[in-house]
Amino acid sequence: MTPVTAQRGTGTGAPEVVGDRMDPAAGQTTTARPLVEASPKRPKQRWTIPRGLDVAAGLAWRVVLIAAAVATVIYVASTLSVVLIPVVIALILASLLAPEAHLMSSKVRWLPHALATAIVIIGGLAIVGGVFTGVVYAFISGLPQLTSAFSGSLAEIQNWVRTGPLGLNNQQFAQIGDQILGSIQSSQAAIATSALSAVGTVGELLTEGLLALFTLIFLIHDGGAIWRFLLGGVPRAVRDRADVAGRRAFASLVGYTRAIIVVAFIDAVTAGIGLWLIGVPLAVPLAALIFFGAFIPTLGAVISGAVAALVALVSGGLTDALLVVLLLLAVQNLEGYILQPLFLGKSIKLHPLAVVLPIACGLVVAGIPGALLAVPLVTVVDNGVRSLLRTSDGEVDPGTVNPLDPRSARPEYHSDPAVDVVPEAS
Repeated sequence: MTPVTAQRGTGTGAPEVVGDRMDPAAGQTTTARPLVEASPKRPKQRWTIPRGLDVAAGLAWRVVLIAAAVATVIYVASTLSVVLIPVVIALILASLLAPEAHLMSSKVRWLPHALATAIVIIGGLAIVGGVFTGVVYAFISGLPQLTSAFSGSLAEIQNWVRTGPLGLNNQQFAQIGDQILGSIQSSQAAIATSALSAVGTVGELLTEGLLALFTLIFLIHDGGAIWRFLLGGVPRAVRDRADVAGRRAFASLVGYTRAIIVVAFIDAVTAGIGLWLIGVPLAVPLAALIFFGAFIPTLGAVISGAVAALVALVSGGLTDALLVVLLLLAVQNLEGYILQPLFLGKSIKLHPLAVVLPIACGLVVAGIPGALLAVPLVTVVDNGVRSLLRTSDGEVDPGTVNPLDPRSARPEYHSDPAVDVVPEAS
């Protein structure tokens, strides 16, 4: 059967096949391309994600990524804490001693900076060693008095247990003592293990102390060269901005270290005189404990105050303990309302929550050293980030920011580089 085709005329007189046409070479019928192509099928409409879910998912994976990065940093820091803690301690001590070494080498022209560094470090070690020696001597001297007072308090407690509401007779009291003694004897192995671990801890502390001293020497002598080496890893376009931020951060650390030492010293002296007037034994060691407790805001005052109140309770009874509590409350009010605004007001501007939370995190991650170092680190980071976000610091010449001057932590202060120049090896 011959297929029916539609033809139309062309300019040459030959018909044009529109539908089926005959292939003259093969003698077969083929299908010609239609004049009008069929319109393509419209794709199915894609399901759109709600905007709220899209935003929530974006925030979720970013939060997870940030949390993973923070967890990695904490893990690495805790793993390398034996190295990081001495380095951070050396950095804080350098913020206290480096300005003095620079002052000596700049005022005394014939004094080399290396010799000034040695004098400052040896003098600092002598002062710290003398303070610790005096505290230990005072503790040993007052220990017999505290022991006799503790024995008297223990006798009073025994009498109260026998004649008080508990009504224990001698036999029952002896049984309690035997049980306590038996518990101590049964845990001798644990006590021995703890003693061995304490010996290992002492060796570890000595090693960390030597590392901190070694790092401190080079931070004071070659601090400027070390900082320039670190800046070499910063892109050139933002190197000056990072230099200004780092200088302001270290200047804030210098101001914080000086201020906290002054505040801690005044707290210790005031509390020590009060404890001596009340008649509490070990007034000097307790004052030293209050001094070191001042380096841990809020938490240190609570711990040192509790120890002082307990010693007063054992030695003098409830009246002395209450007097000590009132004394320490007065010292804390003096620190909070007068000393801190006067000395720390320009060095550290942190919300109380930004102080307590880092201390808690430092205590969890690195124990007591972490709690001691938390606030100084937060101070440095806070001032560095503020400088990076401050628009006006983008136009500041790094040479006008002296990292050894606490006033340089403030954006409105600029030193004269021709007058106050930090040496190359400072």
